[in-house]
Amino acid sequence: MTAFHDDLPTSLHSAAQVRDLDARLIAAGTPGFDLMQRAARATWNALRRRWPDAGALTVLAGHGNNAGDGYLVAVLATRAGWQVRVLAVGEPTRLEGDARRAHAEALAAGVEVLSWSTQSAVEGVAVDALLGTGFHGTLRAPYAEAIRWLNASGAPILAVDLPSGLEADSGRVPEVAVRAELTVTFIGLKLGLFSGEGADMAGDLVFDDLQADAALREATPAVARRLAREYLPTLAPRARTAHKGQFGHVLVVGGDLGLGGSVLLSTESALRAGAGLVSLATRGEHVPAALARMPEVMARGVRSANQLHTLVDKADVLVVGPGLGQDAWGRSLLSIASGREVPQVWDADALNLLASGGYRLPPDAVITPHPGEAGRLLGRSTADVQADRPAAARALVERFGCCVILKGAGSLVAAPGQPLSLCDRGHPAMAGAGFGDVLAGLVGALRGQGLSAYDAACLAVWLHASAGERLGQGGRGMTASDLIPAIRQLLEEVSPCRP
Repeated sequence: MTAFHDDLPTSLHSAAQVRDLDARLIAAGTPGFDLMQRAARATWNALRRRWPDAGALTVLAGHGNNAGDGYLVAVLATRAGWQVRVLAVGEPTRLEGDARRAHAEALAAGVEVLSWSTQSAVEGVAVDALLGTGFHGTLRAPYAEAIRWLNASGAPILAVDLPSGLEADSGRVPEVAVRAELTVTFIGLKLGLFSGEGADMAGDLVFDDLQADAALREATPAVARRLAREYLPTLAPRARTAHKGQFGHVLVVGGDLGLGGSVLLSTESALRAGAGLVSLATRGEHVPAALARMPEVMARGVRSANQLHTLVDKADVLVVGPGLGQDAWGRSLLSIASGREVPQVWDADALNLLASGGYRLPPDAVITPHPGEAGRLLGRSTADVQADRPAAARALVERFGCCVILKGAGSLVAAPGQPLSLCDRGHPAMAGAGFGDVLAGLVGALRGQGLSAYDAACLAVWLHASAGERLGQGGRGMTASDLIPAIRQLLEEVSPCRP
């Protein structure tokens, strides 16, 4: 079974899990060489669909089973009449087991096998069969040089199972990795293909389960799951007798002087995502703009924390932090919010103040850090967070005991006792100001309508990214405000207001 894009499995696995599943398939009676042949056939079929008229193939082979797949792809291409050569980066004499057998079949089929050098030429499509999922840490010579050479060749590149130089579990590229246009991956989806730099390195993905026994595959627990439309949490339809008091009173707190735009975006997002009532506590200077933009919102100017008490008492959900600032005004408002045990979403400066110490995160909260904020919360650098985003998300859950949305490409949702969820939707046009503010307000609205912290986070992240993906087809210049109507439309598609 082969799947493309949205048809990909939702389960994501570690490299060790996939290797273990491969071993159990062999132990259950499927010869390893049969699996290698199936992988080669899946790769060859995907290659022909993508580049049907290429007519020429250059395989870069290492010295492990990934190389064996490459040698067998070369055999299939040769039999189809293509011009084929294998450039051996790993010495063929080091091949063992099934990979050695694949090399022998390639020689018997008349495949030209040459030693790679920087003077070698790429003909047609290049197949990366260098390292596969076993790579971790430091590239040994001459692999780094060969990968740089391949990337600079200008040839279209297909990666077998995983782009070489990419770590399968984290999506980290310690030095350099193959930048493929297409990756054909087998048995189980590797988490690193979707996290860190994985998506940029892998290009388009094709998955083939190699006819693996379904029972064995299902017995392998996933380390994470992809957020897919068919498995999203949903809101219940509304009865004809529904009224505003049933869908949550969301209070958005933030917007210090000069920072009013952030809090208005969060407020509008909560309003348009279906919260029954939305209030805004901000600097008085921002109230006229808020009322002009959203007359439905109960906007209050607050000068001090004392004025926030009454507003907080009436709220079912707090969204705290957009434009809050880190001066005395913002710190005093956060102190009031942190003492209330109602569902809360902490974003932006609320997280920076939390990282500085002296604040207690309320129970049942959702925090929404970007990588820089996550680094401050964990006492790490942004680069360390990005090097292993899944590990950082889990570390935040362990430290704060709450639901975490680690924003960025491949946004992650983690919570105590829940599976790690990853969103592979979105668009580069979303790289701009205010998009996180929209997400915070959306999470607050979904919490107000009855979803748990984790379910609200998962649905919000998917809606936010999918709306951006839909609008991003128009290219650069998308604004955070553009996202709000698209989110509303998507929410109606996945959770109709009427049955």
